[in-house]
Amino acid sequence: MTDKVRVAILDDYQNVALTSADWSHVLDRLAVDSFPETLHNEDELVKRLYDYEIICAMRERTKFSASLLDRLPNLKYIATTGMQNRGIDAGYAKTKGIAVSGTGSGGNPTVDHIWAIILATVRHVVEEDTNVKAAKAQWQSVVPTGLSGKTLGLIGVGRLGSTVAQIAKLFNLRVLAWSPNFTPERASQAGVEFAPTKEHLLKESDIVSVHMVLTDSTHHIISASDLRLLKPTAYFINTSRGPLVDEAALVKILQEGRIRGAGLDVYDIEPLPLDHPLRKLGNIVTLSPHNAYVSDDNYKVFWGQTVENIAAYLDGKPIRLLG
Repeated sequence: MTDKVRVAILDDYQNVALTSADWSHVLDRLAVDSFPETLHNEDELVKRLYDYEIICAMRERTKFSASLLDRLPNLKYIATTGMQNRGIDAGYAKTKGIAVSGTGSGGNPTVDHIWAIILATVRHVVEEDTNVKAAKAQWQSVVPTGLSGKTLGLIGVGRLGSTVAQIAKLFNLRVLAWSPNFTPERASQAGVEFAPTKEHLLKESDIVSVHMVLTDSTHHIISASDLRLLKPTAYFINTSRGPLVDEAALVKILQEGRIRGAGLDVYDIEPLPLDHPLRKLGNIVTLSPHNAYVSDDNYKVFWGQTVENIAAYLDGKPIRLLG
């Protein structure tokens, strides 16, 4: 028997939670287990998490719905990374006496990754890297797309979209922007060109990049009919959330060669199933494992403040509460 508080660290894919911060001053009060493999089935989650008082959640990788929270009677505290986690029903957790705390972030890795994906996709970096390493006899295989003078279409121009637009100017890109509530005044403030309709943006753009928050109203905001409006030479980029886009329709468009390519960091199901058709499209897509927000600086803040949050909870004075 132990009087230590049981803690489950979830979805730590790189197994770095315990090395990204100093846990030494709390470990004597904790019994910590790590579960790096994401589960989606509620029954399996209940079986795994039933005995834990504290759960450390990495972003929205594991979803904590009201029904799951109802089935975890020992759970008293969730420490999530980031100050917002739409995968946790924090309001309902509060009614059950389950405290939820978040963290700040370090640096701006998402912007870094957005441009890494855009450039890798339009320059076909992954394809040519594969060719060189495979000792392909043909020295150059692809003619990359130049950015200067092309049009970048942004679906969503919040904090991230605005920063992406600023950088786009350095590449001499025309920046066109649209979102459901976007106005010419906001476009002027962001220094971008206002697209009167989503259809106009999709038809005009050489690269389309999505920067929306996933809600009921934005689910599949990019539909099959929208994707069919893209130029055959266009590239589609999504680093926001998978369900913003009709994924099956995007796969079909790519399989049929209706656009030149796509760069994706997010998917309907994560981790992306091993047999998913996106994995079989080869040179048509550049894929990354939803790590736009991942960086050494971000993890230092995520896990450092997670430790602080757990220590405060153990002392009966939880901090950085959400919900």
